[in-house]
Amino acid sequence: MKPKAQYNFNKLHKRLRHSVGRAIADFNMIEEGDKIMVCLSGGKDSYTMLEILQNLQKSAPVNFQLVAVNLDQKQPGFPEHILPAYLEDLGVEYKIVEEDTYGIVKEKVPEGKTTCALCSRLRRGIIYRTAKEIGATKIALGHHRDDILETLFLNMFFGGKMKSMPPKLVSDNGEHVVIRPLAYCREKDIIPFAEHKGFPIIPCNLCGSQENLQRQSVKAMLSDWDKRFPGRIETMFRAMQNVVPSHLADHQLYDFASIEATGAPVEDGDTAFDNETFASQPVNKDINAGERLEIIEVS
Repeated sequence: MKPKAQYNFNKLHKRLRHSVGRAIADFNMIEEGDKIMVCLSGGKDSYTMLEILQNLQKSAPVNFQLVAVNLDQKQPGFPEHILPAYLEDLGVEYKIVEEDTYGIVKEKVPEGKTTCALCSRLRRGIIYRTAKEIGATKIALGHHRDDILETLFLNMFFGGKMKSMPPKLVSDNGEHVVIRPLAYCREKDIIPFAEHKGFPIIPCNLCGSQENLQRQSVKAMLSDWDKRFPGRIETMFRAMQNVVPSHLADHQLYDFASIEATGAPVEDGDTAFDNETFASQPVNKDINAGERLEIIEVS
């Protein structure tokens, strides 16, 4: 590798490592003695997560153990030899769980319908069961910052909720702590990192491309914003970390009913009639004055 290319890769690696370390610290994701089940799908994100966690393990102020776990869903043509060979070379403890979720999904879901929901539920149950079997204290998933933002917009547009994927949460059955170490990492950093490392990517062919999924539409929208308005994605993610319940409209989250005037100034009170000022962002000259949010067509 040429010196400049190596320099750029080192910067990229350092940036990802710093982002993962910061997320771990901010949310207390990893503690002394943790046994972390790293869910390895065979995609770029989970490979990157395992690589960075292994790297941090060498210098972390606490001791923790990593166990890579892959679910072989018995998809036709699945290259079942790739992950074991890769993990053997890596020298990491691992477990391959074999479950025919492919057969179940194909049996239950009509041809042409989205398989993601059922597939997800089946995988989640198997992951929880496996974590219990191996004595894992944490389950690490490879969702990154872009996944988190996409989920926020999906819930707003189609679910009527201000909800996303938190960097840390308790599992549905209440028995496990789930963490997302890549929560601060950008997908556009993960892609070149994975390409440089030459990870043996295994595509998920269970559902085909399913390009008309709602998530694909939201992903395209955010990608377009990122290109036309640099910095917007970062600002939106910061907003998720800077929530002001008193200035939203959830009466179950904030006690609006008991609000009374006290005669004393209130910090961050009503600014609805003030002229808000925001830092300007670069505007594409091809766009008409006033940005236009187009309706997303979904099937």
